[in-house]
Amino acid sequence: MPFFAQAAFNAYIRARDDGLPCISCGSITASRWDAGHFRSVGAAPHLRFNEDNVHRQCSRPCNKDKSGDQLRYRAGLIARIGRERVEALENDNGIVRFTKEDAVAIRLKYQAMKKDIERGRQLQ
Repeated sequence: MPFFAQAAFNAYIRARDDGLPCISCGSITASRWDAGHFRSVGAAPHLRFNEDNVHRQCSRPCNKDKSGDQLRYRAGLIARIGRERVEALENDNGIVRFTKEDAVAIRLKYQAMKKDIERGRQLQ
């Protein structure tokens, strides 16, 4: 999967969740923020671009040092999107193969969505 699609998606997630605390620990003062996956890309590559599966997470310690801090991530995720949607993620074992054309479309979609968020903030 080309990096540029993941980078655009992650930038959108960080913009979408700007101002929200870390999904795992609740911190609002992290020095760096990641777009952390609940189900990892290695374990569930088909959920790589699923917006329910990815949320703003402090880079350290939660995402990098604690491998996403999955128990607390799950609790935060239930609070944010509800048990039914979390269980849907946990039970989604589909297979998706992303093509280069998919990657281009994903990048363009999430770049545009991030710009919409930024424009909305400028109008406030």
